[in-house]
This record gives sequence, structure tokens and C-alpha cells, in this order.
Amino acid sequence: MDGKQFHWRVRSIVGVLFVILILFAWVLYDLQYVHGADYLAQSRRKIAKTETVEAARGKILDRYGRVLVTNRESYNVSLDTSFMEDTNATLLKLLDICRQEGVTWTDTLPVSAEAPFVFTFDTAGSGAISNLYALSSSLKWTSTLPEREEADGIRAAAQEGQGVSYPSADAFLDKLRAYYEVDPLLPDNEARALVGVRYELSLRSREVTYNAYVFAQDVEMSFIVQVKEADLPGVNIDTTTVREYNTAYAAHLLGRVGLMSRAEWDNVYQALDYPYNASVGKEGAELAFESYLHGTPGKRNLEINDQGKVVSGDDNWVVDPISGEVLAPDPGDNVIITLDIKLQEAVERILANGIESLKSEDTEGGAAVVIDVRDGGVLAMASYPTFDLTTYTQNYNELLSDPLNPLLNRATREVYPPGSTFKMVTAIGALEEGIIEPDTEILDTGRYRYYDDYQPQCWIYRDSGGARTHNLENVSDAIMDSCNVFFFDAGRRLGISLLEQYTAAFGLGEPTGIELSEETGWMDGPEYTESQGQTWYEGNTLPAAIGQGNSRFTPLQLANYVATLANGGTHYAAHLLKEVKSNDFSQVVERYEPIVLNQLDIDPENLSAVTEGMLRVTTDGSAKAYFADLGVQVAAKTGSAQVSSATESNALFVCFAPYEDPEIALAIVVEKGGSGSLLASIAAEILEYYFSSGSGMETVTTENTLLR
Repeated sequence: MDGKQFHWRVRSIVGVLFVILILFAWVLYDLQYVHGADYLAQSRRKIAKTETVEAARGKILDRYGRVLVTNRESYNVSLDTSFMEDTNATLLKLLDICRQEGVTWTDTLPVSAEAPFVFTFDTAGSGAISNLYALSSSLKWTSTLPEREEADGIRAAAQEGQGVSYPSADAFLDKLRAYYEVDPLLPDNEARALVGVRYELSLRSREVTYNAYVFAQDVEMSFIVQVKEADLPGVNIDTTTVREYNTAYAAHLLGRVGLMSRAEWDNVYQALDYPYNASVGKEGAELAFESYLHGTPGKRNLEINDQGKVVSGDDNWVVDPISGEVLAPDPGDNVIITLDIKLQEAVERILANGIESLKSEDTEGGAAVVIDVRDGGVLAMASYPTFDLTTYTQNYNELLSDPLNPLLNRATREVYPPGSTFKMVTAIGALEEGIIEPDTEILDTGRYRYYDDYQPQCWIYRDSGGARTHNLENVSDAIMDSCNVFFFDAGRRLGISLLEQYTAAFGLGEPTGIELSEETGWMDGPEYTESQGQTWYEGNTLPAAIGQGNSRFTPLQLANYVATLANGGTHYAAHLLKEVKSNDFSQVVERYEPIVLNQLDIDPENLSAVTEGMLRVTTDGSAKAYFADLGVQVAAKTGSAQVSSATESNALFVCFAPYEDPEIALAIVVEKGGSGSLLASIAAEILEYYFSSGSGMETVTTENTLLR
């Protein structure tokens, strides 16, 4: 009985083991043959990570709803060397595809792309040079580089248009080839391309820069197909958006976006919780209104296979564990600016044609600003020469080396002596302080003889060989004729202290409030003179009173000063922002309210005496011929300011219109353009466009209506 029970137990155990063996065999068969392909794919989903997804940037529109800057979908190429078994081999295949498809990749190594290899400090940006020396110092390669001072000297000389010599980069490239284990048999040009990419990756891995390395931007579909077919591990195609410009104008105003620098991250955007590889506004409206345009980035969970390819997670947004909020990206708001792009186009075109037609051989550049006298809104702001944002990247080196500096916004970042356009400040000051009355007459004797040792001349006396004067002139006459002697006397009696106060009250030498980066300039006077290590004398008030001293103001300040004069003394902050709307245009996020910086309580009789003189410049004075058939009355003032005895003077022209019910103020400055009267034709053409095209009459669309 015991033996039978033993055998039965053995058979039972063997049977169970047999069943288990059969089941195990079936599981293996199912794993390897029935669902093998599925499980293989799943097995490759090994890496999970959270990715920050940048939000679509808001649009920029002009005051009438015309879209100036928007977004379009784009494809970038990024690299992750952790998935590359043979980094050099993978990159060489990628570079070969780039050459076949004509794709330009990112390579900031300041060494020529082809032999003979030399350091290209002349065309490299200062950031690229700094990165080179920082990485070389980290790797102890500085012995193969020129001294940093030599590199900076070469770049500075090139920017000044001087010839430069190029130091050999052979020793440095040999270091790179050895460090990156580049095949010695690889041709020099291919090796240079490879080490350029490896160099970019080293800048990130060594934390010389925190910007993510985008190997190539905005690539075509044919390139993407080639990369996919090559199945290159660690080479990723990322979908993103890029800024698309619907206008070739207003480059200085609109600005551009780009990856933030280390300094921007440390000083600004880290505290705002931006991802360190975010694109941000660099200049213009893109920078000024970054907080509206940027939006809120999202976060999503991704699964990546062993080739570095994303296999799932496109819409797998992270959920905040506390609030339960889905962290999908929230697009930026749309910014509507005060600019009238049609007027901007006309002003840029007219300014360029006008400058190019001037007879002066010294003329270099200029600026024109049109401002709304009723609230300080900038309607147009042109700087010449300019550039096209749509080709900025391709033309960057050429733009950077251009001696006329087209990247400089002369309207806000360059300061000029105001010349005779300043005389209205002196006039208002003298009238308001009771030093003169509107009918007070001062005798122009050709020379101002108050001082024994300093007797400056009136321009008419000097230009006519000493034969002519303006004789007796009241303030209106003096403004029309631009009589220096009248303003010498009025300015001396007013005194430099009060003259400085009125200058500041009109916003000259003061921040305008514009959202763009600007120079504030300065008013000539004791404080400025002493800051330059010089001595101020009482007689220095005379040239200061006619805008010929050391005063320096921007074209925007001049336009806003004339706007303040035109509207009766209300000094508004200049501004670009009109309103901000939500991304779908359904809500107004913010609407700009005019800001009054200060109020000049100008006696109407005094104001009338000054503006009447400006009116007579265009009805009886030097600019009469250009404004006779305009259809509106214009109050204006010409000016010229000597900058060198060897060149023409700067030319200036300011005006406002219509005279009876002012809408706009205009300021034009042309570097070494000669007499300000030469700019009258430019001003007249701008005003003719403004009033004939309906720019001043066009109706703004109402809330929640379609923008055209």
C-alpha cells in the first residue's frame, strides 16, 4: 500500500512537471513567435523622461490689425550622443547628407571651413570668441591659440574696415582631431566639419554655454527623409515654430528672437522660470513685449527607444500633482503696436530715396520719426540704412561688418546736436519767464557783441561775407529766419539753469518712455561740461541756446518735443504698445493708457507766437516751395549742426501738422546731410502720404471683430 501510494505521488509530480514544461514551452513560443515583434518594440521603450515644450509665440500686429510677425511650423535637427555607438561615424554620415541636400549646420568654431585653416576672428561674434577661449582654457589648449588681446584686436580692426592678418589654426585643429579621435586618413575639410560639430557639443557638455545645440534649423522634408532612411541613432527631428515676418520693413522696431545667452539666463530668465534653452526676444518689440508674447511652456512625458527615437508621448502631458492642472503649453498673447505699417513702409522708402539723392558725399545715415501728438504713440520710425529680418541670419556677417552699421537704430540709439530745431525751447523759456514778449524786437547786427572776447555771428552774416543782417526781429520772425543773434540774446538773459529746466520739460536729454532700448543724450551745461573735465563759461550759453553746443538728443526725443509743443504742452511718454489680446483674440489682456510725463502750462499767446514762426517757415521761409501744394498747413523748423570742419553739417527738420488741429509730429535727421532745408522735400513727401492715403483717418476695428 505504501509502495502504491509512493508511485502514485511520483507519477502525479511528474505529471505536474510535464504540464508546467508544456506551459513554459507555450509561453516561450508565444513570446518569440506569436507576439515577438510586439514585445521587441516594447522592450525598446526603455527610457522615460519629461520634456519641456515651448509655447507658440504670440503675433505682433500693427495698429490696424495687419499681422506683422507670426509663426510657422519648422523642423530642427538635434543630437544626443549618448545613443551613438560610434559618434564620429554617425556625424560623418549626417554631414554627408547635409552636403547632398545643401543644408547648413550650426558651427561657431572661429576657424575657416577649408584649408589653409586660419582663425576667423574678424567675422566671429564676441560670444563665439569668448566660448573658444573658455573651452580651450578648460581643456588646457590655450597654448595653441593666439593671445586673447590679439583676437579682439583683429575683430575690432575688421569692424573699422581695416585689413587684418589671419593667424594659422593648424596646431589648434590638430589638438581637436586628436581629442575627438578623428581618423587621421579623413580629408582635412571633412575633419574640420566633424570637429566643428564635436566642438559645439563640447561647449554644452563643459557648460561653457547652456543653450541646447540645434544642429540645423528649418530643414526641408527631403532632408528629413534622407535622415530617416539612414536611421542614424541619436539624430532627432524636432517639430518647432519659427518667426515668420510678413513685412520687410520695421526691422529695428520689430526685432528678432533667438536662444538666450548665459548672461540673459542668469540675470533675467532664470528667475522667471524659463527653460534654459528657450527662445526669447533679442531686440525691438520682441524683447520689449516678451512677457506677453512668450506664453507658458508645457511639460510632457516621453518614452525613448535605444536608438534615441521618441516612441510615445506626443500628447502625454504632465499633470500637476497638487492642482491637477494639465501642463500643456499655453500660447502667448498677441501684441498690437501703434505702428502703421503702410506709413512705415512709405517713411523708410522716402527717407532712403531722399538721403541717396542728397548731393553731399559725406552723408552716412539718418532717421525719421512720426509720432501721434495726442498720446505719444509712434506711428513710424525709420532708420537708414536698415536691413531685412527675413534674411538677417544669412546676411549677419555682412551686416555686422558694414561701416554704416545698418543694425543700429539711429532713431533711438544715436544722439545728435539739435541745431536750430532747438530754438523753440529757448523761445518758450524766454517768453514764459517774461524775459521777452511776443512782440519784443531784438536787433540783429550780424555779430552778437555782448562779450568783448566772444562775439559769435549770425548765419546770414557769415554766409554773406559780412554784408547782411536780419535787422529787427520778434520771436516769430526769428524762428522763421532762424536768427542766431535773437536767440543768443534770449538764451543769455534766460540763463543756462532755466534753459536746462525747459529742455528737460520738453523731454530732451530725458528718457522718452519708449519700450525699446534708447540713449537719453544730454543737455549742454555746467554739469555735463564738468563731467568731461572741462570748465563751463557763461558765454557757453550762447551756442547752447541755438543748439550748437555739446547737447545731444535722439530723433525720437526731437519728435516728441515737437509733439509736446504742438499739443499745447502735454508731454506724453512715447510708446509702441497699443493693446494686448489673448491668443485667440477673444479678450483684451491690456490696453495702453497714455502716460503724461509732465505738463508745461504755456501761455497761449506765447505758444502762438512760437508756432506762428514755425508756420511761416513753410509759408514764407526756406521750405515754402515744398509745402505750397500740400493741402494742409505745416509748422516746421530747419536745422543744421556742424560735426567737423572737414565735412558737411548734420541736417535736421522738425514739424507738426495740421497747424490748426495737430495730429502728428515729424523729426528727420540726416548725418552730414548739409542744410536742414534740404530735408523739407523728404518731410513734405511723408506728410503728403500720411494725409492723402488716409493713414490719419482709418478707423480702428472694434472689439471682438475680425482684424483685417
